[in-house]
Amino acid sequence: MRRIVSTALLLTGLFTAEVMAQRDYITNVYGRQYELLNGKWEVVVDPYDRGIKKKYYENKKARGKNDFYEYAFEGGPRLNVPGDWNSQMNELKYYEGTVWYGKNLKIEKSRDEKRYFLVFTGVSNRCMVYLNGREVGRHEGAFTGFQVEVTDQLKEENFLVVQVNNRRNVDAIPAMTFDWWNYGGITRDVLLVTTPKTFVGEYRIQLDRHQPDVVHASVRLSEAVERVLTLSIPELRKTITLHTDTAGMATTGFKVKRIQRWSPGQPKLYDVQLVLDGDTIHDAIGFRNIKTRGTQVLLNGEPIFLKSISFHEEIPQDGGRRAFSEVDARYLVSEAKALGCNMVRLAHYQQNEHIVREAERQGLMIWQEIPVWQSIDFENKTTLEKAKTMLRETIRRDYNRCGDCFWSVANETTQSEARNSFLTELLRTGREIDTTRLYCAAFNTVAFDAKTGIFTLDDEMVSQLDVVGINRYMGWYSRWSRRPEDCVWQVAEGKPLFISEFGGEALYGQHGPADVSSSWSEEYQEQLYRDNLTMFSLIPNLCGISPWLLFDFRSPTRLHPLNQKGWNRKGLISDEGRRKRAWEVMRQFYENR
Repeated sequence: MRRIVSTALLLTGLFTAEVMAQRDYITNVYGRQYELLNGKWEVVVDPYDRGIKKKYYENKKARGKNDFYEYAFEGGPRLNVPGDWNSQMNELKYYEGTVWYGKNLKIEKSRDEKRYFLVFTGVSNRCMVYLNGREVGRHEGAFTGFQVEVTDQLKEENFLVVQVNNRRNVDAIPAMTFDWWNYGGITRDVLLVTTPKTFVGEYRIQLDRHQPDVVHASVRLSEAVERVLTLSIPELRKTITLHTDTAGMATTGFKVKRIQRWSPGQPKLYDVQLVLDGDTIHDAIGFRNIKTRGTQVLLNGEPIFLKSISFHEEIPQDGGRRAFSEVDARYLVSEAKALGCNMVRLAHYQQNEHIVREAERQGLMIWQEIPVWQSIDFENKTTLEKAKTMLRETIRRDYNRCGDCFWSVANETTQSEARNSFLTELLRTGREIDTTRLYCAAFNTVAFDAKTGIFTLDDEMVSQLDVVGINRYMGWYSRWSRRPEDCVWQVAEGKPLFISEFGGEALYGQHGPADVSSSWSEEYQEQLYRDNLTMFSLIPNLCGISPWLLFDFRSPTRLHPLNQKGWNRKGLISDEGRRKRAWEVMRQFYENR
């Protein structure tokens, strides 16, 4: 069998020193043996942060006559995990602070030599994890998960405690101000994953960026040992034997005949299997090529117009809550498909794996971005390290997801020397790990000359990006000074230009004049969309558009007492799930595009 030297993989910095720091990282946790730890968890609300000093994590109970403690998990409130606390307890709707979660955990440890990992797929925003009174891990970042090995700490009877804090900080990402709800809690699945002593930890399997019939694969075992394992794609009748080196790693490339490449029209996924000593891992993986040529985005070598929509990881009905389940994912993604989209922009943060995989299954390309949004402290080195960690964690989790085509490093940031250096470092970090996606960012600093009708953008970061996103709210935050058909765009010339946001607010069922923005009417929003689409059709380097956004969403900064009431009303669909008039405008546009 002819093997191909996997140069492309080596160039991606596949297992760099930074990534190697956690050798036993588990790719595809849902494809392993696991127990979900979801359900009702006991909680202690701690607004003054007394829990560390009082050692809540020890969960002590009064035993003697003079023994007492001023806290208890038992007998108090309980919260659903996964889930945000804001929507579960009315008194916590606006709460920003600490909540302690506790759960009894009974384990029948295998007599075989097994290893056990606690996997938190999302905790908002900082947390510390304690098992049986001892700290076993900590993490910052609401939108990426983390893994902690607890093999030596587990007993038959255990008490698991997680201190969760969602307080906004100046050096955090996002920082002090952002236009979405600051949900707190254990907002995504918690798993206890069981593995053999030596297991396939991290693996990356992907079609070559340029060639349509070459697959690159790399595997790293949990230990630095030489082993033999097999990689197979049964439907393609392909089985490869891999021999790991003394570092526990193997890399290869091979040709595949008659492979059907993934695309929005045919979102083909293959069952890919990895077998080590009888332990089999299954993953549904698609294969596609993505790159740019001039002003075009090419998918599988053909130009594609990006028909996108943005949405938050939120179910708006019944007052709004974090989306967390596979059912939630199907609902959000299906509404994007109904609009006629071939892409979703997951704004403004990395969304859960259920959403990413569901979008891939339904044939939606994905733009993922880390929440470097507006008020980030770009001069703070600690903040930069947090951003780099978030980007690495995002790429690491979703490297095998072919639907992920775009990594975005920022949204609506203002140019400065510090900001340019910050984003340049982020791009370098990303490209050291993955050169097979397109890197992008969204800007809201396009200048408009009212006399000439020309739009321009002066930003040094444009030259470093594969695709340039533009957020521009003509007819809402910016007035029209001339007809839409008379506007000229000279922005990011020679590169693919993506309208990453546009739109305006409307209250579902409210009707009024189509030329009065303060009417908050569906008619005004509808006409605003028609005008913007007319303007966009004349942009010479336009590669796609993504209206802001699919659903109305909760935001504490939206305070109009009649029309907003804590909601951003730019959605094409209301918080009750009803489609506004502008929804049909976009559906027809995408259908005819």
